[in-house]
Amino acid sequence: MIALINGKIAYKGISHIVVDVQGVGYRIFIPLTTFYELPEAGQPVTLHVHTQVKQDAINLFGFYTLQERDLFQLMISVSGIGPKIAMNILSGIAAQELLQAISSGDLGKLVSVPGVGKKMAERLVLELKEKVIKKMMADQIPIADDRHKASQLIKEDVLSALVNLGYKNNMAKDALDKVIQSSKEELTLDQLLKKTLKLLAG
Repeated sequence: MIALINGKIAYKGISHIVVDVQGVGYRIFIPLTTFYELPEAGQPVTLHVHTQVKQDAINLFGFYTLQERDLFQLMISVSGIGPKIAMNILSGIAAQELLQAISSGDLGKLVSVPGVGKKMAERLVLELKEKVIKKMMADQIPIADDRHKASQLIKEDVLSALVNLGYKNNMAKDALDKVIQSSKEELTLDQLLKKTLKLLAG
């Protein structure tokens, strides 16, 4: 089982490269994110590799970072997602953004990736959310938590209340943003509404 490969690039293409390791050429499929990081042909390269063994072939999938390879391996564990689809997904979104989208259940972000429909996005979140959060915690990657969601909901409620009081949407939103930016601590709905009304009243 090949997990890491180190050699010189004999051929460099968008979907795959050939790495020369002491005279033996290994064809390795890569996502676009890895392609952008590669040096030119003839230069040394080190890739993290996932080896797929089939009855009629052995395929190698290479990644510039360990994080990309780990994410690829997580995705192919999801029902209906094979190596080709997983590579396409990684080609359409940075690994960090994909981790955040899955951990926060951001279906809109996932659906915006070419080739990912609503059902696939839902499967990714359903089957990988807990695994991704554990990985992010182990790697000490910030997680988009519920506090952000809560503050966003409060902001929407305050804006709705201001519009209902007769203020124009743009004016109310500008004032609300100013209050939030000037505050050194998180405000409750009542505090945020009062401070914004005071600002609007001049």
